[in-house]
Amino acid sequence: MKRLKPMLVKEFLQMLRDPRMRLVVFGLPVMQMLIMAFALTTDVNRIRTGLLDRDRSVASRALVAAFEAGGYFRMVAAPENEAEVRRLLDAGRVQAMVVIPSGFSEDLSGGRPPVVQVICDGTDSNTTAIVLGYAEAIMAGFNARQGGAAELVTVAVRAWYNPNQESPLYYVPALIAVMLLVFSIMLTSIAIVREKEIGTIEQVMVTPIANLEFILGKTIPYMITGYLTMTVMLAAAVAIFGVRIHGSLFLLYLLTGIFLAGNLGLALWVSAGARTQQQALLTAFLIIMPCVMLSGFMFPIHNMPLSVRLATWLNPMRWYLTILRGVLTKGVGLAVLWPAVAAQGALAVGFILLASRRFRKTLR
Repeated sequence: MKRLKPMLVKEFLQMLRDPRMRLVVFGLPVMQMLIMAFALTTDVNRIRTGLLDRDRSVASRALVAAFEAGGYFRMVAAPENEAEVRRLLDAGRVQAMVVIPSGFSEDLSGGRPPVVQVICDGTDSNTTAIVLGYAEAIMAGFNARQGGAAELVTVAVRAWYNPNQESPLYYVPALIAVMLLVFSIMLTSIAIVREKEIGTIEQVMVTPIANLEFILGKTIPYMITGYLTMTVMLAAAVAIFGVRIHGSLFLLYLLTGIFLAGNLGLALWVSAGARTQQQALLTAFLIIMPCVMLSGFMFPIHNMPLSVRLATWLNPMRWYLTILRGVLTKGVGLAVLWPAVAAQGALAVGFILLASRRFRKTLR
């Protein structure tokens, strides 16, 4: 114990004497726990729903009121035709669509069971299954209030983009995004701090290379490696798990480059401010975890509190998941994905400029 005690004291002093390390060890884990405790929930509510009411009768309004009464469905759009229904689902503006046929009231009063259609965005298979279960339960309650007949009104459910609700079509593309995030941030976060530790940063300082050029020189090799990794994962997803690419492969690769550029800029910003590789890797891990949890991969973003939903706008993985699912599963293009592409591009430019500025400050 006499030999061990000085070693323990030395390690604790070395760990805690740096204010940034104290923040990393004690502050950030607690903050993340508090944020995620509020944000992460498996409940599905506030479902953005569109309503195509072709009957516009008292009975159809009663059915709509039944959908809204439980607080699970929130009517946010009223399309006029099927083409508009498709545009809303493609753009992700609604997660579900309720279609009430014309003659609904007459069939109901005449004892003929009308069919109400519920269409869901099947790109999220878990949420879709819950939404369809809610719809069937609401329809059963509506039937009971109308007279107790079990089949007074029947519901025809349909999941677009993933009609068989195959979980690999949802999880595998998301896992590609997770692996790209982990790869690009973890490896690149030690790029500059490694130069400091081995002493080669001084050689860079005396060269005529500009700060932004140095950052790009650190970014491009990892971006090329990221593309190779993404190609291998995508090939495995198609060959092994049956993932189908419905959209433009060229567009997917182009937008993946924006995602990788943003991740690498964020990682270099971490690396430029870290003193050791261990500190850089720990900080990178503390960035990766909330990025994954608050991306919409495991928990729906629309269920999170407003403050957390606003914070997810700074999460590059949130926008890349929208792009990935849009291109692979929905087969849509820039006309639909441009909001996510614009946000992703703004984050990429911002992170690279921040890394360049922090590198300049570090050298002073």
